[in-house]
Amino acid sequence: MTIITKHLIKAHLGPFLFAFSALTGLLFLNAIAQRIENLVGKGLPWSIIGEFLILSLPHTIALTLPMSILVALLYTFSEMTAANELTAMSAGGISPIRVLMPPLLLGIAMAGVMLFFNDQILPSANHQLKDLVVDISEQSPTFELQERVINRIQTQDRTRNIYLQASSIDRDTNHLEEVVIYDLSDPGIHRTTYASQGEMIFDQEQTDLYLTLYSGEVLQVDLSRSGEFNRSEFKKQIVPLRGIANQMDRQKTGSVRSDREMSISMLEEAIEEKATEIRAIQDESLERAQTAVSEITKDLSKITTTAGIDGVLRIDQNVAVDALTTHQNQLQVAALESAINRYSVEIYKKYAIAFACIVFVLIGGPLGIRFPRGGIGMVILVSVFVFGIYWTGLIGGENLADRGIIPPLWAMWTPNIVFFCLGVLLTLGLGRLENINRGGGLDEIFSMVNRLLRKPLGRLRTTD
Repeated sequence: MTIITKHLIKAHLGPFLFAFSALTGLLFLNAIAQRIENLVGKGLPWSIIGEFLILSLPHTIALTLPMSILVALLYTFSEMTAANELTAMSAGGISPIRVLMPPLLLGIAMAGVMLFFNDQILPSANHQLKDLVVDISEQSPTFELQERVINRIQTQDRTRNIYLQASSIDRDTNHLEEVVIYDLSDPGIHRTTYASQGEMIFDQEQTDLYLTLYSGEVLQVDLSRSGEFNRSEFKKQIVPLRGIANQMDRQKTGSVRSDREMSISMLEEAIEEKATEIRAIQDESLERAQTAVSEITKDLSKITTTAGIDGVLRIDQNVAVDALTTHQNQLQVAALESAINRYSVEIYKKYAIAFACIVFVLIGGPLGIRFPRGGIGMVILVSVFVFGIYWTGLIGGENLADRGIIPPLWAMWTPNIVFFCLGVLLTLGLGRLENINRGGGLDEIFSMVNRLLRKPLGRLRTTD
């Protein structure tokens, strides 16, 4: 490794780490803010919250890692050009292509890392996060009872409608004072329990709650019997509440994986399975059609010999049944083909996002060299512009491919192809580096965009 190569790698390393940390932090906080309501009021331990945060991170990294490469290239090359470093390299016989080679090799290496990340780490994290979110949603906030407030106690089976109120709650001993329980589980019976004191105790599995009440009374009104009223006193009463599930159940088996929770091998197996089902349906349809033709031929021979109506009716029934079966088969095939499109899109997307690491090197390097006086404004402007177009094309292509409008290959690879060609043209168009630092300000970027837009707008006005 030459001195120039080491210098270029070190020069890009700092901006890349800074951009990666900043972008990941911003997008990660935004993603957590959208999901924080799933964690509030659940009484979850810090280990569960930490697991939730860790599993939410890979999805953000899949977006920010390619973005950080573009930001690092734009900033580093613009700074090096403004400091006349690239001019000195050019005077020493080092061409612009040679200057771009170390970042390009790093981009290829990062593309391999990104492909492994998208194929192995991200799907597994997405699957575990989905299961965790489902488990959290089933968690009942029993320990979050508030004093002097009517608290609803939900059971997992959702069959009991119980409300609890207490004047004071000791969090350490689970001791309650002046307890009132409203049991509205049966629409025909309203039962209210009053107790001077009470205690909350969970069973060993932490799923069932037992309320032990002392010195109270039970008032019950039976609406089905013309408002019959019963009153009973007690010194001690135990009220079991099944399925409170204060401790989250993590022993469940994993759910079915969606397309974004599968690796490439899983997606290929799913595509082959759907294709096998399509072939089976097509073979069944062909067999039904041949059988129907044979039966109709037999019925026609009977009609010609007996001239009866029964054969005609039988033919109509066969035709109706075959038409209905054909329609159902067509719907099944359409659903299977839609699933194949989704799986194919996900496979191509894994490769496309990984290849974006190389594309952004070809875009960021020449633009950073071309506009050395743009500064941070140029970096932000170009990055937002490129990211916006790239991700819009990727998301739009995914939606079109899922609906079968365009092939999955072109849907996922069109943004890469467009930006790759643009990057190659920018790289080949690099001139002598000595005079580049004289221009390349942010105002020149706006003037260049204005020139690019002036021709199409002029043509539209001429057409009008």
